[in-house]
Amino acid sequence: MFNLLKGRYTVRFAETRADIEAAQRLRYLAFVAGTGAAERLDGLEADDFDGLCRHVLIEERKTGRLVCTYRFLDLNGGAEITRSYSAQFYGLEGLAEYEGRMLEMGRFCIHPECHDPDILRIAWGAMTRYVDEQDVELLFGCSSFHGADWALHADALAMLKHRHLGPKRFLPKVKAPNVFKYAARLRRKPDAKRAAKAMPPLLKTYLMMGGWVSDHAVVDPDLNTIHVFTGVEIKSIPPARKKLLRSVAG
Repeated sequence: MFNLLKGRYTVRFAETRADIEAAQRLRYLAFVAGTGAAERLDGLEADDFDGLCRHVLIEERKTGRLVCTYRFLDLNGGAEITRSYSAQFYGLEGLAEYEGRMLEMGRFCIHPECHDPDILRIAWGAMTRYVDEQDVELLFGCSSFHGADWALHADALAMLKHRHLGPKRFLPKVKAPNVFKYAARLRRKPDAKRAAKAMPPLLKTYLMMGGWVSDHAVVDPDLNTIHVFTGVEIKSIPPARKKLLRSVAG
C-alpha cells in the first residue's frame, strides 16, 4: 500500500513523532476548532490509542500539505476486540467469537479547506489495498455525526434504523453512560433526501459497501458528536463496489 502515488496526492504511513503530531493537528482542525468541542491549549487532538495505531497521511505532492489522515488498529480476530477504541463505548461481546482478521479504522478526517472528492476516493482506495494485502475480513469503527443533539440527525438515524441495523449476533450492547437508543425510540419514517444530506461521508461510504450499524448512538459531549458503531464484512461488499475501490487502489 505505502507509498502510494495518486494524481496530486501521496499516501504513506506516519514514520516519525512529527508525522503523528501533524495528524493530530489536522484532527484538531477537523474535530475541535470551531466545532463546539472542548478546546485544548496544545492544538492537538490526541489520545492513548495513537501509540497503538498506524497513522495514514495523505499529502499534496506539490506542497506537502496534509489533507487527510486516519489510523488503523490491526486485530488478529475477535478475541482481541477489547483492545479497540470502540470497545470503550460499546459492548462488543457479539464479535468476540469472530475468527477472521479485523481492522479498526478511526479518526478519519479531511482538511476543512479541502473539497476535492478525489481525497475521499484515494483514502478508501489506499485502505482497500491494505485490507487486501493483510487479508482483513472485517472493517469496523465509530462513525460520528457533528452535534450531540440527536434531533439534529433524526432523519439519518431513522434511515439507519430502517435499512442498516447490524445482524443480531453482532449488534453491540449498551456500555457508554450516555446513549440514544434510536432504534427503539424513533418511530418516524425517514425523509430520504434529508437523511442522505445529513449522513456523514465516511458512514455513507460504509453503507454503500454493505456496512451495518449499532442500534444506539453514543453521545460524546467533549467532541460535540454522537457516533454509531459501524462494521462491514469484506465478503459482503458488492462486486461492483469492490472493483471500483480496487481500481483506485491499483
